[in-house]
Amino acid sequence: MSDNAHDSAAQGAMAIDTAVVLAAGEGERLRPLTENRPKPMLSAGTRPILSYVFDALVDAGMTELHVVVGYERERVQNHFGSTYRDTELVYHEQSKQLGTGHAVLQARAAIDGDFVVVNGDELVSADTVQSVVGTHAMGTVATLAVFENDHAGECGVVRLDGDRVVELTEDPTHTDYGLLNRGVYALGPSIFETLESTERVDGELRLTDAIARHVASGNSVRGVQTAGVWEGLTYPWHLLAVTTQVLRRGSVRLTERDPGVYVASSATVHPDATLRPPVALSDDAVVEPGAVVGPNTAVGRNASVGSSAVVRGSLVEADATVGANATLADTVVAEGATVGPGATLLGGPSTVRIGTDVYEDCPLGVVVSDRAHVGGGVTISPGTLVGPNAEIAPGSTVTTNVDTGTQVRN
Repeated sequence: MSDNAHDSAAQGAMAIDTAVVLAAGEGERLRPLTENRPKPMLSAGTRPILSYVFDALVDAGMTELHVVVGYERERVQNHFGSTYRDTELVYHEQSKQLGTGHAVLQARAAIDGDFVVVNGDELVSADTVQSVVGTHAMGTVATLAVFENDHAGECGVVRLDGDRVVELTEDPTHTDYGLLNRGVYALGPSIFETLESTERVDGELRLTDAIARHVASGNSVRGVQTAGVWEGLTYPWHLLAVTTQVLRRGSVRLTERDPGVYVASSATVHPDATLRPPVALSDDAVVEPGAVVGPNTAVGRNASVGSSAVVRGSLVEADATVGANATLADTVVAEGATVGPGATLLGGPSTVRIGTDVYEDCPLGVVVSDRAHVGGGVTISPGTLVGPNAEIAPGSTVTTNVDTGTQVRN
């Protein structure tokens, strides 16, 4: 497209009211937390991160949400049903997770105009969505959000000439680009044909590869620089970062009892307990006398924190229990898990082993996965991942990962 044609196209931003949300991924690097649920259903604060994505889209004016589901898709569909805040949810199944471009193609039959694409496992603001939609113009193949980041080379990166995207890659050969692809797109319907003819890389069809083909051909691909919060889920410690972000933004949809203290009306907090902001307690949560909860801590629906327990920088998910006099720092206690009385789950930084990969200096204490049980008086070293349904006997000391269903005895 010539410069004059580009300038003409830029003059008329399009009205877009349809979004595709990519929520089919498993999240292998988040294991063991994703052994029983997809990563968009992991909690950001007191509710699934996917709900914050839906909020941003509805607030940005989207009236039709297409949700691509796959791994453990029933967890998404059963939780959200057919509508969200009176906005229709249309589900499309990606039976095999073959990349973001393949996921977008699953919604092709239901899309007849320009549309927005976002990831279901990354916090995004309504302002960012609106900026992309407001910049997208008739004749533009794609418009994407970018933002400055010193570590852009670790993710999908972008080079701009004005507002034109002149390079887009997920595999940069150097790391001094400075602009990160935020993963928020406005796309024209021609992208579907491009996706159909785009070569797969390592068996995956990537949306960015299709857009990059248009960039290389000189077609109109635009970038809009955005500010504000961006947090995605890749590793277990990102759950704590995301929780901190939503608490600081006040996005938990709970009553603010005191500055930075968000408490559901049905939660019970003993007068002798201490809540240190930012902190959030969801429906029917219980905090017993002498307990200290926060800062940067969320306690999920029907979860409880026992008397004189100390929980800071942590996420306690729905139906989880933290026993009396337990101490938790930088820790995730997942759905239905139990931490016994007097247990000590030490905080980061730590060395974390996920599969065969080892990560140094991680801001993570301990992960206690769904329905795992940590007995009273147990001590667990930072960086330890406890798998679902594992049982650790009272008084044990644990310094290495505990596999799913494993019993650890003194």
